[in-house]
Amino acid sequence: MRHLGSFDYIIVGAGSAGCVLANRLSEDPDVSILVLEAGGKDDYIWIHIPVGYLYCMGNPRTDWGYSTAPEAGLNGRTLAYPRGRVLGGCSAINGMIYMRGQASDYDHWRQLGLAGWGWDDILPYFKRGEDHYAWEDEFHGRGGGCRVEEQRLSWEILDAFRDACEEVGIPKTKDFNRGDNFGSGYFQVTQRGGVRWTAAKGFLKPAMKRANVEVLTKAQVSRIRMEDGRAVGLDLKLGGEDASVDAAGEILLSSGSIGSPQLLELSGIGNPQVLSKHGIEVAVENTSVGENLQDHLQIRTIFKVKNTRTLNQLASNIFGKAKIALEYAAKRSGPMSMAPSQLGVFAKSDPAFETANVEYHVQPLSLDRFGEPLHSFPAITASVCNLRPESRGHIHITSADAADHPEIKPNYLSTENDRRVAADSIRLTRKIMSAEALSKYEPVEYLPGSRVHTDDDLAKAAGDIGTTIFHPVGTCRMGADDGSVVDERLRVRGVAGLRVVDASVMPTITSGNTAAPTMMIAEKAASMIREDRRVGG
Repeated sequence: MRHLGSFDYIIVGAGSAGCVLANRLSEDPDVSILVLEAGGKDDYIWIHIPVGYLYCMGNPRTDWGYSTAPEAGLNGRTLAYPRGRVLGGCSAINGMIYMRGQASDYDHWRQLGLAGWGWDDILPYFKRGEDHYAWEDEFHGRGGGCRVEEQRLSWEILDAFRDACEEVGIPKTKDFNRGDNFGSGYFQVTQRGGVRWTAAKGFLKPAMKRANVEVLTKAQVSRIRMEDGRAVGLDLKLGGEDASVDAAGEILLSSGSIGSPQLLELSGIGNPQVLSKHGIEVAVENTSVGENLQDHLQIRTIFKVKNTRTLNQLASNIFGKAKIALEYAAKRSGPMSMAPSQLGVFAKSDPAFETANVEYHVQPLSLDRFGEPLHSFPAITASVCNLRPESRGHIHITSADAADHPEIKPNYLSTENDRRVAADSIRLTRKIMSAEALSKYEPVEYLPGSRVHTDDDLAKAAGDIGTTIFHPVGTCRMGADDGSVVDERLRVRGVAGLRVVDASVMPTITSGNTAAPTMMIAEKAASMIREDRRVGG
């Protein structure tokens, strides 16, 4: 077995969180840092071209290739569950949307007893990591590793959708990231000059120039070694060969909401009933590991339109595709610079909600599912998701082998309230599409179909057309209670020298896309880790 030596900090996973950790912790020159990434280098061209997500999701070069268990709420369907497996992690294959969520999300965390996690507490960490193209004020920062820019395209039909939203009481906004994201606007994205900007580019690559940082790819960790209640090292496969490494200080799990609970369970930290099924000896009993899975289920409503252009027509033949490619080559603009979703809308499915409880991702295109051809007719997709679902699922190992994918069971639409929000969301979409601002485009509902009206039928239709929007969180829940997986400083309960730093620690899901909150968590974690080291905690 190859021994890799000893490091002060070992970071497991070079995704959005791991890249930030490597950058911030390596600012202290007297510590040594090892970053272990199970995937490969980010040298695949389609990572960097924004539309390349179509070629990265489902591609074993960049994606773990997970899928869910059959979902009762989705009428027995399974879903592909993309997760980045490359330097940069999900930031290399995601939708590039920069979205923090709502102030009330984080104030709720503080109300749960998590000191230091309220909106006023975490806003400085959002600002620290941000490099905004235009704003530097009380809400936005410049000079951080996360570049945020406007999209480099516009669509008449999307502008009309914004006007329609305004007609039904949803105002226009220029900034979703000031604590209240109610309104409609074009998403700002993690790009620089029409090129995807990943966490690896913004945080990890600068850190790799420092002498105290080492990064290894094709390094899949299989077990955390523990002695006398402390995490002391890792066993792993490096390029397919057995290897080990020792931790002089701390091990930081940043493998995401699937990888982090999986590794805890493989190491004997978890529910004894789960571990015993796979012959794993219990080191630390914690029945919360792998539980509390939350995700945003998007209901992909589609409307045929007339008298306007959509991507369905523009990319319908080789000449149109060539024109699109030439525009990107010359200007880094146009459809190849597109995020998967361009227009965002945050709204209330019912006026009784205090803050926006649903989010729209509106696209000037339609298709049966990502990776399949665009429809032959002009259309738009107005995907809508419940921002704060009550449904809870789990992620648990299926064997004692780290190479075997865990079971992913989100339990979508498993509560009455989630089904009601789904039905009301479709009704709200129909109301928007019926507004005067869209009348000249003569919209006709294609999915789920205008014949579907009752609550039960709409909920069933949501199960037929709903799909993940790739926001799994919560499986290593942070909490003030002894039953949580990590405490408010992200330390794993019952094990010294071990923390989890990624989206899995969220006690409740944020009201929006989860990449920016994940980087914020890592920014705050790095500050806490450095502080604890200084005081000897």
